[in-house]
Amino acid sequence: MNLSVLFCDVDILTFKSAHSAFDSCFFMCDQPFVLGCHQAVLSRLLSLESKVCVSSFRKYNNTLETDAEKRKAILAQLLPDCGEDTFLQGPLQFDYGCYTRFGKRCYANFNLVVLDVCPVTFGDDVFIGPNCSFVSPMHALLPEERNLKQRPDGSYYDLEYGKPITVGSNCWFGSNVTVCGGVTIGEGCVIGAGSVVTKDIPPHSLAVGNPCRVLREITEKDSVQYKPELF
Repeated sequence: MNLSVLFCDVDILTFKSAHSAFDSCFFMCDQPFVLGCHQAVLSRLLSLESKVCVSSFRKYNNTLETDAEKRKAILAQLLPDCGEDTFLQGPLQFDYGCYTRFGKRCYANFNLVVLDVCPVTFGDDVFIGPNCSFVSPMHALLPEERNLKQRPDGSYYDLEYGKPITVGSNCWFGSNVTVCGGVTIGEGCVIGAGSVVTKDIPPHSLAVGNPCRVLREITEKDSVQYKPELF
């Protein structure tokens, strides 16, 4: 199953892996090697990758919508796996961008946040309201595990792990929704405004709340043609 994992020091050490037999892996920063890569080299590379991402998204956010070609070029560089006719309003904030995939014809309103230390995947025709966050990083519950630790050389690091997020096609997120790491949302779901999604949502569900819970299945009876007040 898709998985990314990481563990970090102050400048966030993260490692993405396309496939793993586990839901999460735990790599400590002070290990000398991570999957064959020297930790210090990997840390510098990922730190640079994150800084480039932040800088480029700042450019995207400061580019007018009327300059569509420039915005498209910046987005193609930062989100190399972005489907046709997907439009992200901005401002945007991603950790890396390259670990996020959008399908075709997706739309995101203002202030989209994607913390993609693990893969974050959106299907086709996903609509996202303003101020939504998709956050894959996870932290320990015990403070002694979560707090900063000091190496013999005096530098600090902390330990984190991450879980992927998967959103099926034809989903709609109301404003101010937060989706946590490890969650899969099935196709055709509607997630109500203000929801905090901590567990999987089955396909074709109307789900709301904090924590988000399924209210009922979405059916043909929900068609707007049965809402005379709209016509």
